[in-house]
Amino acid sequence: MHGSDIKEGKIELIADCDGVLKIRRDALLAVNSLGEMMIAPRHGDFPVKKGDKIAGTRIIPLVIEKIQKWIRQRKVAGTKPIFPSFRTVLKKVGIITTGSEVQKGLIKDTFTPVLKEKLDEFSCQILGQTLPGDERSQITSDILSFIDQGADMVICSGGMSVDPDDRTPGAIKDTGAEIVTYGAPVLPGAMLLLSYYQNNDKIIPILGLPGCVMYARRTVFDLILPRIMADDRICADEIASYGEGGLCLNCDVCTFPNCGFGK
Repeated sequence: MHGSDIKEGKIELIADCDGVLKIRRDALLAVNSLGEMMIAPRHGDFPVKKGDKIAGTRIIPLVIEKIQKWIRQRKVAGTKPIFPSFRTVLKKVGIITTGSEVQKGLIKDTFTPVLKEKLDEFSCQILGQTLPGDERSQITSDILSFIDQGADMVICSGGMSVDPDDRTPGAIKDTGAEIVTYGAPVLPGAMLLLSYYQNNDKIIPILGLPGCVMYARRTVFDLILPRIMADDRICADEIASYGEGGLCLNCDVCTFPNCGFGK
């Protein structure tokens, strides 16, 4: 996903497509530990646009034995790219808004407009929205129905209580999806549920989003959405690593993702 731009002996890596920047952090650390060549990328797991600078490199010192040091650098980094390509792809998304109050029209659905706004930042096609109320079996049925319609991702909003068998979490579990995590060390967003449903050869993320997503400017949803859009599967250990930097400071002027949140 990147090309190179050489200026005055300095190498800059430039994104050659829209996508999500991935970094093999072990290889990056190995190269930078040599003390001969440095690579300084921007933070990984966030979207980049074609033409964005994603990393810069320098030789230390300025005069080196180029061939020998290049060989050493390649040896510690391995044969795989330090910055593998992860393009974002079009996703068909099903939205399930839980809650009897919304279903009965007693309160306005303020969740879905927020979701659509965030999804509009990527290539998404909304398949539809359902209002199953608080009926666990109906939520499960709606999830499976969207999958049958070809959904690449299903988002369930609301009903994320502390009881793992309650409403949305229980309904997602009943689909047979693999639960990666129920909970994340991120504020706002501690009650996130992330799961994957295996449908033949297709792996479909099913998300249970806590209520904070509808009123907080940035949440855990903003951290995982780019990776989901790029088909970059997320494991439990990675969610756990969000703890350092996982507190959004709710700044008066939001500069996300150019801030410490999630990093």
